[in-house]
Order: sequence, then structure tokens, then C-alpha cells
Amino acid sequence: MTTRQNSGRRTADWLDGRLGIHTLARTNLRKIFPDHWSFMLGEICLYSFIVIILTGVYLTMFFKPSMAEVVYHGPYVPLSGIRMSEAYASTMHISFEVRGGLLIRQIHHWAALVFVAAMFVHMMRVFFTGAFRKPREINWLFGFLLLFLGLLDGFFGYSLPDDLLSGTGIRFVEGVTLAVPLIGTYAQMFLFGGEFPGTDIVPRFFTIHVLLIPGVMLGLLVAHLILVFYHKHTQWAGPGRTEKNVVGMPLMPVYLAKAGGFFFLVFGIIAAISAIATVNPIWAYGPYRPDQVSTDAQPDWYMGFAEGLIRVMPGWEIGLWGHTLNLGILIPFLAFPLVLAAIAAYPFVESWITQDKREHHLLDRPRNAPVRTAFGAAWISLYLVLLAGGGNDLFATHLHLSLNSITHAVRIGAFVVPVAVFLITKRWCLGLQRRDRDKVLHGRETGIIKRLPHGEFVELHEPLPQAELHRLTAHEQYTPAELPPRAGLLTKLRVRASHAYFGPAGQISRPTAEQYRESLTDQH
Repeated sequence: MTTRQNSGRRTADWLDGRLGIHTLARTNLRKIFPDHWSFMLGEICLYSFIVIILTGVYLTMFFKPSMAEVVYHGPYVPLSGIRMSEAYASTMHISFEVRGGLLIRQIHHWAALVFVAAMFVHMMRVFFTGAFRKPREINWLFGFLLLFLGLLDGFFGYSLPDDLLSGTGIRFVEGVTLAVPLIGTYAQMFLFGGEFPGTDIVPRFFTIHVLLIPGVMLGLLVAHLILVFYHKHTQWAGPGRTEKNVVGMPLMPVYLAKAGGFFFLVFGIIAAISAIATVNPIWAYGPYRPDQVSTDAQPDWYMGFAEGLIRVMPGWEIGLWGHTLNLGILIPFLAFPLVLAAIAAYPFVESWITQDKREHHLLDRPRNAPVRTAFGAAWISLYLVLLAGGGNDLFATHLHLSLNSITHAVRIGAFVVPVAVFLITKRWCLGLQRRDRDKVLHGRETGIIKRLPHGEFVELHEPLPQAELHRLTAHEQYTPAELPPRAGLLTKLRVRASHAYFGPAGQISRPTAEQYRESLTDQH
């Protein structure tokens, strides 16, 4: 062994004795991760967040977060000689004079859109498959907070260029903030630093967008990944897969190699979209002026449901203790966090109903949890209805419909559509459960037609393979809770909810072993 090898070994031993790197790597780098396409949704969130950070650092080098007025003399001739803020002028400089600046701006914006969309879909995957159950409740909250902070950070980043479109959005948010009783003026002073437009708005938003929210998100993301690594990874039911045994590929080298390739694939697709599809062309809107409102002023898609809440809410006002209370703003302001909190709190409600304290590492098929699946589908339908309400003017102008008719339809749909979607989805799941039960008892169709002695034609069935039988019957079914004597109000409510979830109207019972054996006898 050479002197250089001895020196390297001594250095490695010294570091391992103080940091435990070798022991840590030997223990964790061979950790098994299941290989299923749905698990890539979380990776898309992570990789798009990395793209946001990288492009954001580049843009920070050229952006000037200042509201000081300057006169534009850049290469974009239509705005030559126009007064604007330094924030807007520096964004124009990035777009037209910095090498690759416009592409980096586009990648940054598109990566933010992909990030929120991927988090939304990833969160729904976790919800519908029951991956939020013990021991992952805290990680579910971390994921929800990442989604919520992503929404907020997207708004602050959207507002930084100080163009006419973002300025209209800021004015809208300021009006909503001021309409909140008691704390509205204080919140407005904290966010805007005074009356809008002032001199502090962009510097404050820049600090929040670049430093405060990303710092909190980075901490939550690290904690989220640590918990994903610490807990056993969830997996679908199948041969050899149990609550204690994870079937998949080792983290090193297989999973890391795939993850590295997938990162560049996500980065490349975002870059391709950014090069083809223009988003937020601030030069087409011009700098913000209080006496103007941009045409087709719309926020990014993920904030559309919040705007829809305000657009479709009637302009009700009431007088209270000598003050005017604007319910047309206050009710949507309160409903916005409630819509998000409904999906965030659901795992704890389900845990309270089931009273299940065990750890769960196997995923549910959505059809096997009809009430949960129906609730998630109803929540998504409400989100989409309110999103349509946020673009009611675009629907009216592009489809040549009455704006008032669209607004009334959204108001009715916000109450009717989620209920209808809940009922339809639940019946759909129960129908799929019945189909699975019939397949277990009668086998799969072979396509072979046989004529019986008395002339009847029947199709022959054959028993399912053991792997398919396990997949269709591995799910757990709870029994409805019994009402104890002298039960309190909460206990009665929990028992009623348990019967709605796990009673005859909430699930189709799995075939028992005796029923399966009888079905095999009948088939023979």
C-alpha cells in the first residue's frame, strides 16, 4: 500500500471516528425504496424546487428591489422614455440585455408553476392512498405547509416586477387586507409598509420572497425528507410486501442513479416549456400606474380559487357598533384558509373515527376507502368551481356568455357540485368493490363459451392467480364502532361517523375464506 493510500485511510478513519460517516452510509445507503411511478410525484416537487433556487440565485444578481423612479432607455423601444420603478427597469434589463436572462426568468416562473402543481398532485396521491396514516401524520402537515408557503411565495414573486398586472393584484390584496376588521390596518402596515403604492412594498416583498419563506420551506423540506427516510416507505400490497417488509431497489446505487437522471429530465422539460411558451411578459403590460388596470388581470392558476371566492361573493355589508362590516370580503377571507384546512385536517379526523393506533406502511386502493375518496374528489371539485369563478370574466368574453349568469352558476355550483361529486364517487367506489368481490369469488373471464347439456351457453371462468387474489383482498376493513352506555356527544358523533364509513352503506365486505372455498367448489 502506498504512502498516499495510507494517508487517505488515516484521514477516512479520523473522520469516521468523529462523524460516523462510514457507519451511517453502510446503514442507510442500502435502504430499500419501492419502485412505482406514483412515487415520482414527490421527486418532481423536489427537483422543481431545486430549479427554482438555482434560477432565483441567478436572477437576484441583476434584480434591484427598489421603488425609486427612473426613466427607461433600454432596447425595448415602445417603453423608451417612460417613467418606471427600478424594480421594473431591472426586470426589463434581465429580459432584454442580460445574456440568457429572459430564459432564466421563464424557467424560474415555470418551475414555480410546476412545483405547486406537483405538490398538489403529490398531496392528492398521499391522500387517496391513505399514506398519511400513522406514523406519517407530522410529515403530512409538513407537506401541507410546504404547499401553503409555496402559494404565498408564488404571490410575492409574482408581485416583484412592479408591472401593471402584478400591481393590480397587489391592489386587490391590499383591499382584501384592509377589509378585515380589527387587524386589517395593522396587517396592511406590516405587509405594505404604508399606503400602496409606496416606497417599501417591493423591498419588503423581495425579503419575504427571497429570504423568509424559502428559508422556512428549506427547513420543512429537509425535515420532510428526513422523516421519509426514517420511516419505512409506503408501498402497494403484493407478494412479499407486508407492513414490515419493503420490496424495491436499494438507494445506492440504483435509486440514486435513477433519481439523478430524473432530475435532468425534469429540468430539461421545464427548460423546453420555458423556451416555447412565454409566461408573464411584463413588457406587454407596462409599469404599474394606480390610474390603470390591466386587461385580463389574472393571478397564477393556484391562487385562482381564492380570487373566485371574492368574485362570486355577493357584496353584503352590515353596520356593527358604528362600523361597516364588508361581508363580501370578510367571508371569502375566512373561507380561504378553511378550504385548505379541510383537506389538511382530514387525516386526524379519520384517525379519530377509526381509533386505529397501529403503524401503516401499505397503501390503500382508493376504491377500498369510498368515503375518503369521495371527500377528496368533492374537495377537488370545489377547488375547480372556485377556480372557474376566478376567471368568470374570461369565460364571459371568450364564450360570449353573461358575466352575471356565470357568477350565479358558480355560486350555486359551489354548494351543489361537491355534494353531487361526493355521492357519485362513493357509488363508483362501491361498484368497483363489488366487481373485485365477484372476481375473487368467480374468477376471471376466459372468453371461452361452453354449451351445457340443456342448451344454455355460459362463459367459463378460471380462478385468479395468488398474486391477484392477494392484491384484491389485502386491504383491511374496519367494523363499525359500537355505542357504549352513557356516551357523550363526541362519542355519539364518532360512532355515527364510523357507521357511515364502515357500515353496509360505506363499504362492501370482502369474501371470507369459506365463501372463497365454496366458490371454487361451484366452479369445479
